[in-house]
Amino acid sequence: MSEFPKLVAVVGTNASGKSGLGVELASHYGGEIVSADSRQVFRGLDLGSGKIAPEETKGVPHHLIDVCDPGDFFSMHDFQRLAYAAIDGILARGRLPFLVGGTGLYVASVTEGYVMSDAAPDLAYREYLETFETPQLYEMLLRAVPDIEVERNNRNRVMRLLEKLHAGDDHVPRSEPRYDCLKLGVTWDRETLKARIDERLERRLRAGMIEEVQGLLDAGVSREFLYKLGLEYRFIAQYLAGEYASRAEMLEQLGNAIKKFAKRQMTWFRRDGDILWLDMSADPVARACEAIDRFIGA
Repeated sequence: MSEFPKLVAVVGTNASGKSGLGVELASHYGGEIVSADSRQVFRGLDLGSGKIAPEETKGVPHHLIDVCDPGDFFSMHDFQRLAYAAIDGILARGRLPFLVGGTGLYVASVTEGYVMSDAAPDLAYREYLETFETPQLYEMLLRAVPDIEVERNNRNRVMRLLEKLHAGDDHVPRSEPRYDCLKLGVTWDRETLKARIDERLERRLRAGMIEEVQGLLDAGVSREFLYKLGLEYRFIAQYLAGEYASRAEMLEQLGNAIKKFAKRQMTWFRRDGDILWLDMSADPVARACEAIDRFIGA
């Protein structure tokens, strides 16, 4: 039996239903949720990030949502530090922590226990890197570490790796796990997931997602910051800047981009052989509860 405290992770792609499942499970076990989403940490990024609404939490406490302002620098290291503090607080209250989200590196930083440097960022070098487009940054990284595995379009991750190399750090993180983790995966067949992505996108548009992005711009959030966030924020900000011929063109390209991103998310999670995948078309709550009961020795 592991000597580490218990942590349940619920992971999956965009529009997979992981947030809702996390709430159901946390409610059943009297637990609390730590969000593992790289965009939901920012205040005001609600509809575009798919942030859970207060009425959808069913009273389950959520952590690491709305912890910084748009435009603030927030790294995987920042996330891990805050997630550790939140999880340890949940455990201290005698409750079961649930790590729920789709940002694979954020999840892995906690479940695997990545050991990261405390060195302060080199702001001058970061400004230098910002002058390059993402494909150029990726080529710079490949020249330095030809066999590195990283998503070529993940600008923030590529930049962080270049910064680590510049600082003399090893690009491969060491791991010192702090928790005994049960990992539950949420997914659907490809066609069903595509339909869910389309329906979710339409629902958020009706709720005012374009107006949300315009409000962020009006409040002084930079267009560059929104572009870096990718997907909904990038495409809508570009649309508002007149970079698309029509709303329909923007939405078609955005929908395709979300589906491609979901595919990359699934590729990332599928590499983890420890994830128990739940059939969302059956009874995922029952199967998850069976697994959790075994895990916690209920």
